[in-house]
Amino acid sequence: MTVRARAGSFVGTAPDGWAGTSRHWPVAGEALVVESLPRDARSVRLRATRCDATIAEAKLHIPAGADAAILDLLHPDGRHPGETATVAALVEAALQRCPDVRRLRVAGLGGAPALIALAGEIRAEPGAAPDALIERAHFYQLPLLWLTAGSQAVYPPIRSRVGPQDRLPPLRPPQPTGTLYRRWLPHLGTTLSFRAIDRRRDLAVFHGWMNQPRVSYYWELAQGAAELDRYLAAQEADPHLFGVIGSFDDVPVGYFEFYWAKEDRLGPYYDAEDFDRGWHGLIGNAAHLGRPKTLAWFRAVSHYLFLDEPRTRRIMGEPRASHRKMLSYCADAAYEKLKEFDFPHKRAALVSCERDRFFREVPL
Repeated sequence: MTVRARAGSFVGTAPDGWAGTSRHWPVAGEALVVESLPRDARSVRLRATRCDATIAEAKLHIPAGADAAILDLLHPDGRHPGETATVAALVEAALQRCPDVRRLRVAGLGGAPALIALAGEIRAEPGAAPDALIERAHFYQLPLLWLTAGSQAVYPPIRSRVGPQDRLPPLRPPQPTGTLYRRWLPHLGTTLSFRAIDRRRDLAVFHGWMNQPRVSYYWELAQGAAELDRYLAAQEADPHLFGVIGSFDDVPVGYFEFYWAKEDRLGPYYDAEDFDRGWHGLIGNAAHLGRPKTLAWFRAVSHYLFLDEPRTRRIMGEPRASHRKMLSYCADAAYEKLKEFDFPHKRAALVSCERDRFFREVPL
């Protein structure tokens, strides 16, 4: 199912999200705030600041009936490789402000070093400097903004002897620590983030969430603090999965477990690939329930898992076959139901999210 962004379509007048500010976290550099200064119904000036000092500016324009917006970089101009992170932040801000366009045309900078790392195509008109074309579906796969520096550890495909003997996986990277992912959500006006769970710090909130009746119905972990501490300790020693706390504006909202599907309990039920991922999740903070926010978690989890390992081609899942609400979220986040099967503890639906389809159809 294709999901359209709710910020509005750019036909005749500017969408509601055209003005305002957004936040961006380049992996190489400190946080940026980008402010929109509307010039007319079809153009805006973008001004990026860090600690209240202006460090970058650009002009954004969208021609009538076009599927591409035009971004003019004022400064920096992308002619130095060290400017790539700042240019990427301006690109993300531009894409957020015109959610219905499929690409950005960066005028006259097709050969600039910072643009070469972002653009999949360079196009030149006769007698003009070449333009760089940045596809939305490609840009959101680049690990330039949303992953925290040092959180990604991509291992070579060394075959491991640790795991199920009938489906031995590659050697898995160590479990991450600290903040892993951070992204501004313009439609919610908040920052979503993931950080690795720390049982020494997070046991109390984890215990409270797992003992909520609506959570324990699915997770079956309504246990005491000591038992849940052992659960998290066992997880720390398991190379095939790790847990994270998801937050809005650094307020804990939910718990998620990310796993490698090949050596998981799901592995024997389909033809698993080495870098397939999967996840389970819960919203423990009842103040943040509701479809818009829950769908944001579906999209963010999937985005993070595809960024974390570029060889991951699909994300798998096994929700209860009878859980219609969960399956509707899956459909709205580009997860396709492949079949139903019987786990020892439930009748499950096998769902799959393909990388290409996710970045082509799901708004971020």
